[in-house]
Order: sequence, then C-alpha cells, then structure tokens
Amino acid sequence: MSLSLALNSAQSALSTNAQQTALVARNITGANDPAYARKSAVVATTGLGTTHVASISRAQDQALYTRMLEASSDAAAKTAHLDGLDRLSQTVGDPENDWSVAGALGAFENALQMHADGPSDPILAAQALDRAHDLAGRLNTATQTVQAARATADGEMAASVDRINDLLARFETVNRAIVVGTAAGTDVTDHLDTRSAILTDLSREIGVTTVTRGDADMVIYTDSGVTLFEKTARTVSFERTFAYDAGIQGRAVFADGVPITGPGATMAIKSGALFGHAMLRDETAPVYQKQLDEIARGLILATAETDQLNTPPLLADQAGLFTWPGGPALPGGAVAIPNLAAQIRVNPAADPTQGGDLTTIRDGGMNGAAYDYNPADAASYSGRLQGLLDVLGAQRPFDATSGLDPNTTIAGFAAGSVGWLEAARKQADKEATYQTTFLERTAESLSNETGVNLDEELALMLELERSYGASARIITAVDTMLASLLEAVR
Repeated sequence: MSLSLALNSAQSALSTNAQQTALVARNITGANDPAYARKSAVVATTGLGTTHVASISRAQDQALYTRMLEASSDAAAKTAHLDGLDRLSQTVGDPENDWSVAGALGAFENALQMHADGPSDPILAAQALDRAHDLAGRLNTATQTVQAARATADGEMAASVDRINDLLARFETVNRAIVVGTAAGTDVTDHLDTRSAILTDLSREIGVTTVTRGDADMVIYTDSGVTLFEKTARTVSFERTFAYDAGIQGRAVFADGVPITGPGATMAIKSGALFGHAMLRDETAPVYQKQLDEIARGLILATAETDQLNTPPLLADQAGLFTWPGGPALPGGAVAIPNLAAQIRVNPAADPTQGGDLTTIRDGGMNGAAYDYNPADAASYSGRLQGLLDVLGAQRPFDATSGLDPNTTIAGFAAGSVGWLEAARKQADKEATYQTTFLERTAESLSNETGVNLDEELALMLELERSYGASARIITAVDTMLASLLEAVR
C-alpha cells in the first residue's frame, strides 16, 4: 500500500469514527426517552480501502410496536370505561345503608311494617312518610348522578377529539419531513422517533392501524377502517351535548365524514379512550338509568289506590303514595318510561307540609272517598298497610331490556341493579388492570429490542476509542515516513 493510500484510509477511518462517536453520544442522551430508538451507523468500505458512514439505521420491531399500539388503545378504553363506572357507583355507596336506592327501599319497607304494627301512632306514620321522601329523593339524585356521568363522558369525548385533531396535525408535519428527507437521503431517524411518539399518543385516544408506503410515507386508519391520515390529516368532528336526561341520545363522532361512535355508527371504533367514554355514555349509563326508571315505575304501581266502592272496581286505579307528573293516572305497559326516576315524588295528598293528610298512608283516599280503604276511620286498621307490604313483596314484570331479571320483586330488582353495577365495575377493573399490565410488558419488550442499553453503548465507545488510537498511530507513522523521505531528498 502506498503512503497516500494509507494516509487516506486512516483519515477516512478517523472521520467515520467521529460520526460513530457522535451517534453513540446521541444514543446515551436519548437513553431515558421512551420514544427514542437506538441509532447505529451503516459503515461502507470503498475499493481503495477507505470507509464512510453510508446511512444511519434505527432499531425497530414492527410487530412488537404494532402490538404495543393495540395494547395502548385497549388499556385506554378499559380505563376510561372504569372511570365512568366509578362515577356511577356513587349512586350505590354501601348497599346496606339508606344512601343506595336498594337501602332506601329497605328502610321504607321497614317503616311501613312498623306503621302496620302500630297503625294509630302518628309518629310511625311520619317516619313512613319520611322514608318515602328519602326513597323518592334517592331515585331523583341517582338519576342526576347518572346523567351527570353521561355529560362528563360527553365532555371527555370532546376533549379526546380535540387531542386527536391536534396529534394528526403534528403527525402531518413530521410525516412530510420524513418523506422529503427519505427522498433526499438525509438522516430522518429523529423524525421517525417523533412520529412514533405521536402515533403512540394517538393510539391512547382512538384505536389505529397503519400502512407504510414508499419514502416511509405512513397512512393511518381507525381500527374500524376509517381513514384518519393519508398525505393530509382528516377532520375528526364532534358536537357536544352539555345537559342530559334519559331521553337524550349523545351525538356521534365523525371521522372523515363517517360516524365512528354511537348506535348509528356505520364503522364504529373498538378501542381507545374515545371508545371507552362513548361506551359509558351510550350503553352502560342508559341501561343503568333504565333500571332506576323501572324501580320508580314499580313503586308507583305497587302503591296505587284501587276503587273501594264498587265490586268489581269501576274506577281506574290511581297513583297513591308515590306519584309522577303524569298522575294520578298510572304509568302503563311493561316498559321503562324515560326519566321516571327523576320525576317520581311523594303524593302531596299524604304530606301535611303540602296540605295533605298523614292518615291516608294508613287508610288510602288520596284520590277521594272512592279510594278510602278505611271509611270508618278505625285507628287500629292496618289492612291497607299490610296490603302495600304484600304488593311490594310480590313479583311483577319489568322491562326485559333492563339487563336484569324481568320477573321479580321491586326489592329483588333494586338489589339486582346494585349487583349489576358492581359486577360491571369489578369486571371493568379487572380488564383495565390486565390491559395496563399487558401494555407495560409490551412496552418493556419493545424497549429491550429497540431502546438504548448504556452498557453496550459504553462498550462501543471504548472500541471507538481504540479504533481512533489505531488510526492516529497510522497517521503518525505515515507522517514520520514522509518526513524521513523528504529529509532524504534534501
């Protein structure tokens, strides 16, 4: 080898070494960044023995990364749904106390039983009236809590849509830089890290799938197949509903003009926080509200007054101790009436504070003399109270779409509603825990495959130092030989 070739080879080795050293420094700097993937230099050798860095490669495992995106979407969906169920569980508290509907119902039945045992005692009558007010109020409050949970979920959906649009806009900028840089042959590995981080954040909001095309151009679809990004970001739109009742259905989220949430969604998404909030708003909370409405309907029907003057009765049954805005007529059919739990109240005819008569709880007659069960006003009469207890404890039909046994007692239905909610919450907690753990394990596996190992980087740095020393010695030797040659020429 000539001295010039040796010198060129050593100089190129020093240049390559410097670039590799800078790359190791980048890796060490990014070691604590979860979005950073390890970079390495692809070194090429020419026919003349010189070396150069041909390109910068980025560690990746596409299969693991895709699985991590799926796990991220699933974990976010389960966590969002669990958060909503936790808000609904405020209606339950401890099922054994009066705070829950089931507890308030039990307290009301106990007060009726005590009043039946002492029908002449006005204190026991007042206690029964108080427990009736508590029960109606608990149903009213539970409905408010359910509808507030739906409104909160709706607000979270709006926030999620805003984040999705922001992430897609950022993705467009980075993706354009990657396409241009790839075509020009420049180093785009840092841009690829940024794009992956944005995609990971996006997967938490909505389930996504991706396709990578020429020049590293990426296309994003929802997990249901709707385009979110292709060359440019597609618009995701949503119009909030700020106040809910049982008769209001939440609006759909649209992606590229296609509905992706709600009962009418033609290409409904299946994961992501957006899906979890929509599931709570559109499915779980409405079913629970239907259960509350059915409890209210059962109470109104069970405490209704029947014509006592005519046999068989000629007058229609009328709302008794519990009534509603449609009273004194009774809610008909065996289907839930939206918002009934929010509208149920104690009949003013039984409440002295509203001009009513407390004895009508014992005797009936809230709808006039034809409905008086105790026309003789016997102080020891308890037939009406025992009849109420019997009807309350009897099986009756409930809406078959309520998610519970459609043929049971009111108390059984109320207890079933509590059990349904707690079972749903327990299952959601189990699924959220599993998905979160699975995400952590997947992210850890991906980090092991593509992340920076400081021990390996430091070992590489030592190798580069030795390589630098060897190249420097070659240059020194060539310099000495050239100096000797020049001295000989002189």
